[in-house]
Amino acid sequence: MISGKKSVAALSVLAAAFTLSHGFPVQAGGIGAQAARQIAPLELKRSAAPATWQRQKVDSQGSSWPQTDWAGYSTLKNTATPGPNGAMHMTTPIDGDAARGRQLAFDRTRGGSCVACHVMGKDTPPQPGNVGPDLSSVGATRSDDWLFNYVYDPRTYNAASIMPPWGAHRIFNVAEIRDIVAFLKTLKTPHAFGDPQENPVTRTPPRETRDNLDPTENPAMFALDRGKELFGRTGPQGKSCTSCHANPERAFKQWAAQMPRFEPRLNKVLGVEEFITRHARATTAAEFPMQEPENVALSIYLHNLANGTPLNPDLTSASARQAAAAGRLLMQKKVGQLNMACVDCHTKERHAFKWARGQYLVESRGTVAHFPTWRTSRGDIWDIRKRFQWCNVSVRANDLPPDAKEYGDIEMALAELNKGEKINSPGIRH
Repeated sequence: MISGKKSVAALSVLAAAFTLSHGFPVQAGGIGAQAARQIAPLELKRSAAPATWQRQKVDSQGSSWPQTDWAGYSTLKNTATPGPNGAMHMTTPIDGDAARGRQLAFDRTRGGSCVACHVMGKDTPPQPGNVGPDLSSVGATRSDDWLFNYVYDPRTYNAASIMPPWGAHRIFNVAEIRDIVAFLKTLKTPHAFGDPQENPVTRTPPRETRDNLDPTENPAMFALDRGKELFGRTGPQGKSCTSCHANPERAFKQWAAQMPRFEPRLNKVLGVEEFITRHARATTAAEFPMQEPENVALSIYLHNLANGTPLNPDLTSASARQAAAAGRLLMQKKVGQLNMACVDCHTKERHAFKWARGQYLVESRGTVAHFPTWRTSRGDIWDIRKRFQWCNVSVRANDLPPDAKEYGDIEMALAELNKGEKINSPGIRH
């Protein structure tokens, strides 16, 4: 029999070994907490998403989400997008209605418009992007056949192109692309901007200066208060979170910074939000499905307790490292009708630090530690999984339930990439 300090040390070693091989540790507050580490109870059979999960229809302030079903195109889970069929040989010169082509090129309802990525001469609408090259003189340098095929399916010339296959993916039909080519042929003179803030090359990048922890600046701070109240609320089994975690300020000072974690009992990565759902069901019997207001409030509370702590995800197990590797591959996968990947917009090797219309693209590093975050453009609090869902929908790919394995892998990859970034939650972003 082992007693005294040796007993505590032995129990600590056993608990650590059990944790590494069996899943999440949970720690009660108070004296001897290290020896009291044990595997966190989790409900393992049901989905952590709301029972009737479907794509978000509107954010809390009424901002709508597209409801189109893009089943014919790849998602992060399935591969369905057809490949390119090679160049189409057109009768040249290509005749079309240049005025109609100009209207189509500037139409924001058709995949965001060409101006999202290109400057297009003297008639360029405000705030053009520079993800793609300046096309102000493209009509003087490219053939009709080349222009048509590049618009129809740029993969014919560049398999890694960020430009959508406008024709191959049925965003524009052949007649419409003829009109767009006719417009492009009129662009023969370089464009000089009078206002440097209109020029995407000289435009000043945005800088977030608002105090995210001031409730007069950040409405998400009110959810922090609700999260603290929910943490102490008694559930159907007569217990609350404080029944086991009487000193959350101490017990959770680092916990959120060590998330997400690979959970072997579910064979996937769990982030804070899914852990809340499954742990609450197994302990207090409270129902806090992912992305419901109660879940978001508790996530903000737990993240806020770890504010200032550097992100340090546990990648010691082979399974965790495999999940991170899978996440990195998913970030390279082209999805949706617009045929884009995470890395197209969020790596400096591709198009980070450029403009997509009036939206400044940033690299993936520096984008995690402020979640959950208040989106001023949406009037809503988003957790990291809702950010993933919106990115899917914005490139016209069907999104996945918030507890999807693929989102967990990407969250792990981002946590690894952002290791060392200090938690500062709830955040505030446009």
